[in-house]
Amino acid sequence: MRRVVPAFALLLALASPGRAETPAERFRAAGEQLRGGDAVKAVATYRELAAAGVESASLYWNWAQAASARGETGEALWATLRAREIDPGDRALPREIQRLREAANLDPAEIAPEPLAALERASRRFHVGWLVVALAALSLASHAAVRLAPAHRWPAPTAWATLVLAGALGAVPLAGALARPTGVVVRGGAPLLDSASTTAHSIGSLRQAEVVPLLESSPDYVRVEDSSGARGWAHRDDVWPVEP
Repeated sequence: MRRVVPAFALLLALASPGRAETPAERFRAAGEQLRGGDAVKAVATYRELAAAGVESASLYWNWAQAASARGETGEALWATLRAREIDPGDRALPREIQRLREAANLDPAEIAPEPLAALERASRRFHVGWLVVALAALSLASHAAVRLAPAHRWPAPTAWATLVLAGALGAVPLAGALARPTGVVVRGGAPLLDSASTTAHSIGSLRQAEVVPLLESSPDYVRVEDSSGARGWAHRDDVWPVEP
């Protein structure tokens, strides 16, 4: 028997607005756009997803591939570095960073101006914080054992050794926290300005894909230092921050 749909149910279905796409569906759609050769639409979709707070290493990896297909090396490097911030243990990311660096004809130092930042990433990759907590707990337990069983020799050396090791490892994330935030120049020839103003004068230009420390910021500009040591202001549209 044919199923009869009540008239009110049919009207309700016709009046209902279309279901909004989920972030996962939009992410898959962007992948299809990229595979179909429409890198512009793919980048626009990834940008919208990130602006909506949907962030993942996979999103930025795909964003980088789309930007690279458009010839936007600076944007591709920025997206790859963002992916590394989210997943510092992904082994494919250093190879892609190296490839993009060579494509931009930059020296290694020009994409890593803050060596201390590597310590911070390493501490997150190897969960140094949890290891420090575990060693500190073991040190406290060993000190307690010394008091409870003073005749035994092993607790005292263990207590001090774990305490020293916990202190040394704890210095790793602290040192990484001292690193200045960085940004990537996403537009080749972006002007380096003498002030954060629309009437500022250009005092030089920035190289596309160069990673620069961010020294100060204003609503529309950031003060940066390039690899030659020159300091000035750049528009936020030309230099995108790597750290969230």
